[in-house]
Amino acid sequence: NNIVLEQNSPIVNTGDKLVLFDTGMGSAQGFGPATGRQQKSLKEAGIKPEDVDAVVFSHGHIDHIGGVVDANDKVLFPNAQYYIAESDFDYWTNYDKAGPQLKAFVDQARKNLLPVRDRLVFYKDDQEILPGIHALSAPGHTVGHTIFVISSGGKSFAYTADLTHHPILLMEKPRMEFAYDTDPKQAANSRVKMLDMLAANKIPVLAYHYPWPGVGHIAKTAEGFHYVPEPMQMTL
Repeated sequence: NNIVLEQNSPIVNTGDKLVLFDTGMGSAQGFGPATGRQQKSLKEAGIKPEDVDAVVFSHGHIDHIGGVVDANDKVLFPNAQYYIAESDFDYWTNYDKAGPQLKAFVDQARKNLLPVRDRLVFYKDDQEILPGIHALSAPGHTVGHTIFVISSGGKSFAYTADLTHHPILLMEKPRMEFAYDTDPKQAANSRVKMLDMLAANKIPVLAYHYPWPGVGHIAKTAEGFHYVPEPMQMTL
């Protein structure tokens, strides 16, 4: 009857730029009343919205682009450049492409993306979109769904966005199909390819919908993959 999917938005400080990945649901209540906390979380972390230099979208779904504007359509990150795959921007701002059953998704994409259209940068696969931040196309969940490998000082981690939505489902059996994938078979292929790469290279991951803080490691198994969450560091 009920499943809780966290929404973890990593923020990377490159020393030169403050980069936010994805913006949550914003004021939309479609996924329940507990969403839309990003602005409060930023404040608690001591980060002002006007200090964010770049907002990078993994894809155009409602729970990733929903926090660009507030309920009154005011842009919340006034100084940011915005990054998304062009194919996803075109798809999720077009009612004909997404279809009537996903009207709410298109409503939110148009509400949040069109006000910053003149500040949108379209990234490409395998592009270093910002210093130390590489975009890797992982289509299927949406037409332009992308994950990101962030590297600095010889270390890396991957923000896997919606490559998998659950640390057991879609991980232990990665070819299981998910109802909200635009192309479930393509999504499964992307999932296996990327998880293979991350496991082989021992790259730690931060997954958008995993239990907070969503950080852990991926190990290959006979049937799929196993997620090992990193112990939470509670330093006061």
